Amino acid sequence: MASLDWIVIVLFFLALVGIIIYVMRRGKDDTSDYFLSGRSETWLAVGAAIFAANIGSEHLVGLAGAGAESGMAMAHWEMHGWLILILGWVFVPFYAHSKVFTMPEFLYKRYNKNTSSTLSIITLISYVLTKVSVTAFTGGIFLSSVIGINFWYGAIGLVLLTGIFTVLAGMKGIMTISVIQTPILIIGAIIILILGLLKVGGGGLIDGWHEVVKQTGNNMHLIHTKGDPWYDKFPGVTVFFSAAIIGFWYWCTDQHIVQRALAAKNLTQARRGSIFAGYLKILPVFMFLIPGMIAAALNAKAQSTGHTLFSDNNQAYGYLVSTLLPIGIKGIVVVGFIAALMTSLAAHFNSSATLFTIDFYKNYKPDASEHRLVWVGRIATITVVLLGLVWIPIMKSLGSVLYEYLQNVQSLIAPAIAAVFLLGVFNRKITPKAGQYGLLVGFLVGMFRLGLMIFDPGTHMNPETQKLITDPSLRHGLFTILDFNWLYFCIFLFFLTMAVMAAVSMFTAKAGIEQLQGLTYFSQSPEQIAETKNSWSKWDLFNTVVVVAICIAFYAYFW
Repeated sequence: MASLDWIVIVLFFLALVGIIIYVMRRGKDDTSDYFLSGRSETWLAVGAAIFAANIGSEHLVGLAGAGAESGMAMAHWEMHGWLILILGWVFVPFYAHSKVFTMPEFLYKRYNKNTSSTLSIITLISYVLTKVSVTAFTGGIFLSSVIGINFWYGAIGLVLLTGIFTVLAGMKGIMTISVIQTPILIIGAIIILILGLLKVGGGGLIDGWHEVVKQTGNNMHLIHTKGDPWYDKFPGVTVFFSAAIIGFWYWCTDQHIVQRALAAKNLTQARRGSIFAGYLKILPVFMFLIPGMIAAALNAKAQSTGHTLFSDNNQAYGYLVSTLLPIGIKGIVVVGFIAALMTSLAAHFNSSATLFTIDFYKNYKPDASEHRLVWVGRIATITVVLLGLVWIPIMKSLGSVLYEYLQNVQSLIAPAIAAVFLLGVFNRKITPKAGQYGLLVGFLVGMFRLGLMIFDPGTHMNPETQKLITDPSLRHGLFTILDFNWLYFCIFLFFLTMAVMAAVSMFTAKAGIEQLQGLTYFSQSPEQIAETKNSWSKWDLFNTVVVVAICIAFYAYFW
């Protein structure tokens, strides 16, 4: 980092202070403004915020590292623009008509209070296990490899800085920085992609791509067949269906994503914001995963001459940033990446505060003032910050590729939630008790497997490489459940939850017509149907088709 790069970074921090002052001066101390930005955002801010909430250090470090490790195998979790369309076209109208702040609120109306509380607890736990800790850990790796600061200083500093920003600026500040940083992030990442291809190809983009294909071989395929080295880990089309279950949970029911859509001023803006985010979600494969493959190709070429560019695949993207970008541009790109880390982390902080404040504290203190609710939300943010930092050492002990760790843990949380929302919206016969027990059973089964992962006797340190490895031959008893591929287990858990819900519905009372009004696909009022129909145009439909067509073309090329 040269002096000019540091000047750019200092200016960025001054801009953050300016945003905080602006928001605090004009903002109202009420829950709608703090948690949902006053429900006043346009499609541009909504789409940018959804994308920015998703892109964090797990992409800069984890996805790029996964690209260097296994090529296109993890791309399934990124080509999810089509699932964001489902959010905008199908689920946002139900959420908007029910006038909820949170997803547990929606389940409270569709099922019962116990279902709502269970989802709140699950979501808060998932943010600690898969969001805050992963972002802090990978952020520390990225800042260490690019700027050169100590890992723990970078990880803790990033979390504390973001926590302060979230506490003071709320959703309005997050939405503001999202609009600013998204174009910087995209442009910076595309510059790195182009420069990387030029370098690996000796000056030609096409030559660079051919060299990446040559170096990665079978890693260019999305679907692995028997006999392929990666088949045991990513068996055939199973990876697509498992990724879709996780993606549905994340894009259509997870608080920190849906909250951005609910910040829109109306259904039209929410849907168009989702379509815009669908376009943006096509980019991460090209922004991070393929650059990780480029870094691996450069490393392979260097190793053929007796040199090593980086020893840990998690350092792949940091290596590209630190070596490819010219002075000044590097500072701007690093600022964009730091902003991306902050907005992703801030989105989880703000959503955690929303869940705790609206779903727990407000029920306990229904007469609490708006001012007090906002301050409780800020205290909840600080608590999640601390818990996320505590989980980092445990997460490191699981010894997996970071992006794979993220999806592995999410595969234990997502299926039950996805099943409860899907059946809840599209099947009126599912009873309130069915939602409650289905969610609880699915979550407990998932956490049982996570417990086995933490204490797995097959995971140990290799003294030669100083890396954690897994030896299945050391497993015994219940631990042999871990031999069941995590992608298969994700699909099993999804259908197990559905089976539990169907069984419970046979023996428990159904919800009344009044309770279901407007909350299921077949119980919408004529006014709600008309409002939804009038909120889209032919151009919305056209852009939706384009996003889906791009996703299909991507699968056709890399199949």
